[in-house]
Amino acid sequence: MSKALTTDKSTFDNSWYKPGSFIKRTVWYFINAIFFMNPLFPFRSIKPSLLRMFGAKVGHHCLIKPSVNIKYPWFLEMGDYVTLGERVWVDNLAKVKLGSQVTLSQGVVLITGNHNYKSVSFDLIVKEIHIQEGAWIGANAIVGPGVIVGKNAVLSMGASATKDLDANTIYAAGDPQAVRKRVFEVKPV
Repeated sequence: MSKALTTDKSTFDNSWYKPGSFIKRTVWYFINAIFFMNPLFPFRSIKPSLLRMFGAKVGHHCLIKPSVNIKYPWFLEMGDYVTLGERVWVDNLAKVKLGSQVTLSQGVVLITGNHNYKSVSFDLIVKEIHIQEGAWIGANAIVGPGVIVGKNAVLSMGASATKDLDANTIYAAGDPQAVRKRVFEVKPV
């Protein structure tokens, strides 16, 4: 009788993954804790500059609320007028690209890393996330590795995206299903 295979984390090896020097990651850890994750730090204007100092590409007029956690700013690109709401977690082991006018509401989680469940050694997998111009990710929603969120798409609160989301489409909670097309209303002058 052969022994059934199971996960063996003693064989896990992610030595191929090199997200930056130990010193760079350590310094960022403290900057992130003091200026970004800290709910008592009220000064928003300094945050884009700090991100740029650590290699992020940050556009103009970006708003980063308190209690935001960014894993590695050197893997982050933000266009103009991007908003990161309270408690947003950008777990960017790979590049995360946020187009201009993107909104991540409070509690949103962007996850670029996962594990290969078919591998006995539970190998690390990393894939980029791209959220295109004008998209809105609702409160407490999750966007997984490798997902592209199309221009002006909406992922409603509490929903998860594990596959690409079409442009100008609204996705409901649960397994994201297209609900309707997003059509903008023009206000009369």
